[in-house]
Amino acid sequence: MSLFLLRVRGLFRSNYAFMTEYRAELILWALSNSLSFILMGVWFQATERASFALTSIEVVRYFLAVFVVRQLTIVYVIWAFEEQVVQGKLAPILLQPIDPVWRHVMSHIAERIARLPFSIFLVALFFAIYPAAWFVPAPSTLAWFFFFGGAAFCLRFAIQYTIAMGCFWTERASSIEMVTFLAYLFFGGAIAPLDFFPPQFREIILYSPFPYLIWFPAKVLMGTVSTAELAQAAAIMSGWFVAVVVANRLLWRAGLRRFSAMGA
Repeated sequence: MSLFLLRVRGLFRSNYAFMTEYRAELILWALSNSLSFILMGVWFQATERASFALTSIEVVRYFLAVFVVRQLTIVYVIWAFEEQVVQGKLAPILLQPIDPVWRHVMSHIAERIARLPFSIFLVALFFAIYPAAWFVPAPSTLAWFFFFGGAAFCLRFAIQYTIAMGCFWTERASSIEMVTFLAYLFFGGAIAPLDFFPPQFREIILYSPFPYLIWFPAKVLMGTVSTAELAQAAAIMSGWFVAVVVANRLLWRAGLRRFSAMGA
């Protein structure tokens, strides 16, 4: 275990050094999630003119929470893995004494930490522009948020990494990801809060993994979920995570056999 931790620490250090080398690019990545603020303006105007499940101030806080969640949970592993397979970079990586997935995990964690100062600056700028939306979550709320935010990242990473296994059979598995990305935005609550959806429809999609990738962690940060909802979310996320990881390992083994048969 100590040898494994040393390898993981080495991967993290190298990836963090790489990420901090391109800080200007990190700023652009942080700004690329500004869609939340654009949609916030749209829904803010809508709630000012009509009655919705959330007030205008709650809408502002919700989309700020969405921005924070997406800063923590953004995943790009499929494009990195696709490049490794298509360009033949995966073969030498397989010779290293650690599962390639840990390279991607450490890359994502290092990128999160490197972009953290820019994300904090954008949140501070947001409150300077919308002081009425200021709120301070309770310590217990923050603890639950980081728990479910971390769980959302793990689930999102597992789903995208599993889709990435399609690279063993097709050169553009990222095309499949673009289809699921639409469901991620719409059913995940990035386009509109799920509170605005018809109750019957919302009850159905709550059994899918998508609401727990954006909408639910955002609601946790706002402090508007009950203990029962926390327990239900934890159970559903755990079930999906286990199912996706099992599928990932099966596809990984099958993909490696195909990769090796192609002369890797």
